[in-house]
Amino acid sequence: MQSEFSLEGLVKHFESGTLAPELFHHQEHVKIAWWYLQNYSLVESIARFTSGIKHFARQQGKESLYHETITLAYVLLINERIYKTGNLLVWGEFANANSDLLDWQNNSLKHYYQENTLNSELARRVFVLPDKSIIF
Repeated sequence: MQSEFSLEGLVKHFESGTLAPELFHHQEHVKIAWWYLQNYSLVESIARFTSGIKHFARQQGKESLYHETITLAYVLLINERIYKTGNLLVWGEFANANSDLLDWQNNSLKHYYQENTLNSELARRVFVLPDKSIIF
């Protein structure tokens, strides 16, 4: 489902807590993280994004769905890709060049983490470093 908002509108609704849950799927998570990284430092982007997701989850009564490792790993991957792809300043260009980041079913974290690690309570609560050997 496509968001009915502009990118800035999506971020505004996310931050204010007025974004409808049916408009906040994996692609919107990536899009908002990308926007933060275009507008703030990595550290501030992480702070704003994690705070916003926790707030959103609380408003939906689903605090237990927040996952620290997945959230931080995606922000770090998006940040790395921004620089690897020449800092594409248009969302559509970045999304096209990094479509693997938008695929939740076959998500990029499977290259870095064992499934049991991501499914652990520890990974949900705190950031856990990748535990797979990566061969490029």
